[in-house]
Amino acid sequence: MRGKQTVRGMVQSLAVVLAAAFVVYLFVPHDDSGDPVQAVDYRVELVTARRAAPYPVAAPTGLPADWKPTSVSYKRQSGNAWHLGFLDPDGQYVAVEQSTAPAAKYVPKVTQQATRTDATEQVGGATWQRWEGPKYDALVRTDEGSTTVVTGTASFARLAEMAAALESKTS
Repeated sequence: MRGKQTVRGMVQSLAVVLAAAFVVYLFVPHDDSGDPVQAVDYRVELVTARRAAPYPVAAPTGLPADWKPTSVSYKRQSGNAWHLGFLDPDGQYVAVEQSTAPAAKYVPKVTQQATRTDATEQVGGATWQRWEGPKYDALVRTDEGSTTVVTGTASFARLAEMAAALESKTS
């Protein structure tokens, strides 16, 4: 008889706990429509990268406010790799990637295995090579001892918009 009372007590306790949890859930405000991706301020990292990198570091200027910066990093030990990620106005990913690493290895890595095409695109007075891939497409330019890649899930038009906004500087 004692075993039945223990099981019954556990079931009753569990019912009380679940009821309390349900009441808390009902009354705690939660907004499922909010944007889970938070914008980042990349200004400090940009200044740091421009001081440390052996090449002019590129970052966009004059982009509309609906371009949302989402990630930033500079890794000296990884070929002086500069990364700046955005969500474009359509919610697609666009990243600016730069490095002194050999382009033949670096570009496929940051483009998720995109391959070079014969097509080029003129953007802001510079010639960019088109790369296409199963996940990301890219515009690639190699100059001044570094490779610059504008890549992501966005259309080539959006990639070109980002490439046109890039301003390369050293500190």
